[in-house]
Amino acid sequence: MPHTIPAHQRRLPDCVYPPDWLRREEPDAARQTGTTLYALMQRAGEAAYQYARHRYPNARRWLVLCGHGNNGGDGYVVATLARAAGIETTVVACRAARPLPEEAQCAYATWQKEGDMALTPDAPWPDGIDLIIDGLLGTGLSSAPRAPYDALIARANAHGAPVLALDIPSGLNAQTGACAGETIVAACTVTFIALKPGLLTGRARACVGTLRYADLDLSSWLQQHSAPMRRLSREHLPGWLTPRSPLAHKGDHGRVLLVGGNAGMGGAIAMAGEAALRSGAGLVRVLTHMQYAAALLMARPELMVQALSDASLREGLDWADVVVIGPGLGQDGWAKSALRAVENCNKPMLWDADALNLLAMSPFKRQNRILTPHPGEAARLLNCRVAEIESDRLLAAQRLVQRYGGTVVLKGAGTVIADESDALALVDVGNPGMASGGMGDVLSGIIGALLGQKLSRYAAACAGCVVHGAAADALAEQRGTRGMLATDLMPVLSRYVNPEWIPLEKTE
Repeated sequence: MPHTIPAHQRRLPDCVYPPDWLRREEPDAARQTGTTLYALMQRAGEAAYQYARHRYPNARRWLVLCGHGNNGGDGYVVATLARAAGIETTVVACRAARPLPEEAQCAYATWQKEGDMALTPDAPWPDGIDLIIDGLLGTGLSSAPRAPYDALIARANAHGAPVLALDIPSGLNAQTGACAGETIVAACTVTFIALKPGLLTGRARACVGTLRYADLDLSSWLQQHSAPMRRLSREHLPGWLTPRSPLAHKGDHGRVLLVGGNAGMGGAIAMAGEAALRSGAGLVRVLTHMQYAAALLMARPELMVQALSDASLREGLDWADVVVIGPGLGQDGWAKSALRAVENCNKPMLWDADALNLLAMSPFKRQNRILTPHPGEAARLLNCRVAEIESDRLLAAQRLVQRYGGTVVLKGAGTVIADESDALALVDVGNPGMASGGMGDVLSGIIGALLGQKLSRYAAACAGCVVHGAAADALAEQRGTRGMLATDLMPVLSRYVNPEWIPLEKTE
């Protein structure tokens, strides 16, 4: 699609590229496509300007923050276009001892032809500003913003006007999604050429706002280069979950064994078991503490429930196609005995919750497992601080795979999925309502069910995370995020494991 198609009419692409690679290759992209870097800068500024007019049609006083780099050059292009359209436009320019990059200097000179003067970073801002354009710091940032950028970012965030970020919110790391210091909290971001991972994970959800994409007419060039990462959305579900055969029977769709639910934690294994049923598992057997067996059978009679014992566990492992262990497992002798019996199983397995905490005490590597840690569990597995996990979630997921094998689902805002095959994905669904007890147990049941339906380990992890997040998003659209319960997802799951029933997403 040509760059003239507005950003608001584009769906986000599936491919994700490292920002360092994009910066290195951009000159080659311009040469191969018969254009110039300055022309690409003009296209970027035009795309952002057009989206700003679409998103904020009544904004008549714009403030454009321009840094001393090519991100600032994009800002000068936006300011020039806005001024030509009769919008009252004020530019704040960050100076430096070194000259502007060549393309940014051209954009600055074009803006200055009308004789307008830029404000200095410490100058008062005009009254009545109703849109701020963030062109301060681009994708090359690797540390906390320094003066005067940090003060400008804080002023923009404190101002009442919405902020539109060019390529990435200033202060957000384009590779990791981490924020080392002051960071723009944008209402919307228009990113250029390709998606960067830092827009999809870590602090991105709090800073990026509505994400839109402009390819600058480089899609055909970009398609020549394989992407090392993939963005996952509900649009991918039909590729994993095809309609069932009319001749299907329960034996075709997996026998899933769930082990957990220690004293005081029976709800966790109950939620995992029901989620597995709701996600299409053929048969689900739960081995749990004896005090919960009768209650689980009464609450969900489709489950097969037994008290956990050495004999029932041996029988269950022989019976099962897939094993899920960890929800409500605990860390006492009862839990350790169960994990010892399961750890050498050669069938596909998913380990969650206390199974991961016990694994951290006695690490070993297996290729037939999916591990689903949240950041705290990941920190214990890697013997580091949670802050280290969150500072580079992609690297943390890859380190977990290197140490423990199999597939890793690093949960959180912008879940990361990594596999021994070097596949890497970022899950672009989900919302803050999922920050409540039991959500991880539901995810374990979903992924276990998809493993039982003969999806590969990596595909089951990807599809399960998307089903989980998409179901929560559907609930959030109906009634908001606060007060969402894990069990609220149960009636919604069937819609997303049957994606032929999902209506197509609409562009803004």
